[in-house]
Amino acid sequence: MVAGTLKAHIEDAVEVMQRTGAVMVPRGEAEVLAAHVFGVPVAELALDGEPDEESLARYRALVHRRSEGVPLGYLTGSASLSGVEVEVGPGVFVPLIVSEAVVAAGLGAIAELPAPLVVDLCAGSGAFALAVAHHAPGATVHAVEHDPDALAYARRNRARRAALGDRPVELHQGDVTLPATLAELNGTVDLVLSSPPYQPQEAAVPDEFGVHQPREAVFGGPDGLHVTRHVVEAAARLLRPGGTLVLEHGHQHGETVPALLRADGRFTDVSEHPDAYMSYPLYALARRAAP
Repeated sequence: MVAGTLKAHIEDAVEVMQRTGAVMVPRGEAEVLAAHVFGVPVAELALDGEPDEESLARYRALVHRRSEGVPLGYLTGSASLSGVEVEVGPGVFVPLIVSEAVVAAGLGAIAELPAPLVVDLCAGSGAFALAVAHHAPGATVHAVEHDPDALAYARRNRARRAALGDRPVELHQGDVTLPATLAELNGTVDLVLSSPPYQPQEAAVPDEFGVHQPREAVFGGPDGLHVTRHVVEAAARLLRPGGTLVLEHGHQHGETVPALLRADGRFTDVSEHPDAYMSYPLYALARRAAP
């Protein structure tokens, strides 16, 4: 038996994570990793118990990898967004907790519609689309993803959520930069959600994003807006007049993305919204103007 309580080993893990600076919430993540190793919810961890040697070795290895910047979701195999758990791993972007505000804004925009039509562009793991399908059961939700690896995760996540009783999301392997993508829905969509890659190509980002996650899901060209511009174009043709675009863009684009939408001419009521944790610019919301 390894000396020391689980609580003491978690404290050691917190210190390791703090030294590297790779983890924003060391204690919370140290507890999540412990819960993963022992197969229980965080609230049920036996903090006063002494872990066996094998479990402790697994735990320390996971803490070391997290300290190197490997995403938490890659280590546990899952991530949660707006109460919906999705499978994630190498090859797909891990949804961020701050993105729950994006989903909430989208749900608010369709709250009064009995059967809204929703499109998630750059869907990745499908987290946005699946969260909307779960919380708005009357919605028909389409999700578009270009990368085959990410799409494989989205397909598995769709199947799991459907087995749990959610309305299945319509998944499409497609390129948001092409005008033919979902052209059959042009002018009929109530809500477009999107979190495209928005980091400038030369931006210095933590290894969690710059090394371990797929670059095409993180970097959006020289100014970070290459894919975003195409998302705006796609939303303009997909949305009905009065339909809503909720576009995540990160703190670098708190001025550029709202300005892009205002200059477009096809959008109105453009507003900028911060995240709920650090108050950084997070997403823009706009309505499709009438022709």
